Amino acid sequence: MDAFVITPVKNSLETSIETITAVSQAEGDFSYCIYNDFSDEAVKKYFAENEQVFNYKLVNIEEITANPSPNYRLILQLAQKEARAQNVPLIIIESDVIIKPDTIRNLTALNKKLDNPGLIGAVTIDKYGSINFPYLYAENLPPTTQETKRSISFCCTIISERFLTAFDFEILDKNKDWYDIFISRQSRKLGFKNYISTDNPVVHLPHSSRPWKLLKYSNPLKYYFIKFFKQRDRI
Repeated sequence: MDAFVITPVKNSLETSIETITAVSQAEGDFSYCIYNDFSDEAVKKYFAENEQVFNYKLVNIEEITANPSPNYRLILQLAQKEARAQNVPLIIIESDVIIKPDTIRNLTALNKKLDNPGLIGAVTIDKYGSINFPYLYAENLPPTTQETKRSISFCCTIISERFLTAFDFEILDKNKDWYDIFISRQSRKLGFKNYISTDNPVVHLPHSSRPWKLLKYSNPLKYYFIKFFKQRDRI
């Protein structure tokens, strides 16, 4: 087994199906787990009914905690324990990302050959091939894999087994919602190198599971009102 692959899911069934279908058709030797974070009943039923079809293990977070979504901290902790048990790297592919058949195989190969990797992120593009959020800073980078001091997003990222051993996700701040920036910094702080792979792009459909976040671009005042006064999207 070369990797433990996960997809956290919160509703957004249409894009989740695209994500899961792409992973099920991917090349490589890996196990796959869907973490369902309090999706609606119809969505939950779909995941349960298609577990064997797409060859994933389904974990319903509501059976573990009563804490309302998002439960990314708990999901990361569960995934880390499983990856450690298998002694393999962890690959996060979010439910608004569509990978290519060779994405997982390429990421695991990079994890083996690069110098002391902590995180390796596949650059994200839109359906027309242009680099998009959250990797707009990589627009002018050449098509290669290179070390970066910038944060790695968890859209489609491999976390090395060495870093998973060195840093325990149990200490993640429970008052936050998202952890990619913090974990990126911890990787570098512990002496690991983070990489961005612009020659392994994946399609990203931003914020499909939480459409209110699109207000950041169309109505920023309303977005920041929700963010701060309702304490959402804490990083």
